[in-house]
Amino acid sequence: MLDTAFSLLGTPVTWLEVVAFVLALANIVLNVREIHWAWPLAFISSLLYAWLFQASRLYGEMGVNLFFAASALWGWWQWLYGRRSGSGPRTPGSLRVARLDTTQRIHAALAWGLTWGLVAVVLGQATDSDVPIADAFVTAGSVIGTVLLGRKFIENWWVWLIVNTTSVALFVYKALWLTAILYAIFFGLALWGLSQWRRQITA
Repeated sequence: MLDTAFSLLGTPVTWLEVVAFVLALANIVLNVREIHWAWPLAFISSLLYAWLFQASRLYGEMGVNLFFAASALWGWWQWLYGRRSGSGPRTPGSLRVARLDTTQRIHAALAWGLTWGLVAVVLGQATDSDVPIADAFVTAGSVIGTVLLGRKFIENWWVWLIVNTTSVALFVYKALWLTAILYAIFFGLALWGLSQWRRQITA
C-alpha cells in the first residue's frame, strides 16, 4: 500500500493515498445525499488516512482519523435510529436536518477553541510534528464537524468549509498533493451539502 502508484507534481503518490482518496470522496457524496452507507465508507477511509498521516508525521490528523473511524459507528446509528429530544419514538430514519440555536453555536465554537489549544500543546510537547498549531486546528474542527454531522445539524457544513480550507494549505505544505486536491473537492462538496440541507429546513 505504501508503494508508489504514480507521481503528482514531482511527488510520489502511494496506493494507500489513492484508495483512501476514492473512499473518502464517495463518503462525502453519500453524506450530502443523506445515505447512511456513507458511515461504513468513513470507517474504512479514516483508518487508511490514519495510516497515511502517521507515515507523514501529521499526528493530529492521524488521531482525528482514528476518531473518525470510531465515530463512524456512532454516526451510522444516529442516521439510522437517532431522534431529536421530544420528537417521538425512535424509528429508522427519524433524525431530520436541523439548526443549532445560538447557545449551541457558542458551545460548539468554545469546544473547538478549547480542543484546538489542548491538542496543540500535546502535539507540540509529545510528538515531532513540525506543524502542531495548524494540525491541531484542523483536528479540533474535524471533531466538532463530525459530531454535528452525526446529529444532522446543518452547521456541520460551515465547519467543514473552514476545516477543508485549512487542510488544503496544510497538505500542500506536506506535499500530500492528492489529499490536498481531495480536500479542495471536499470544499466544493461542503458547499453542495450546505445548499442541499438548507432546502430541507426551508421546505
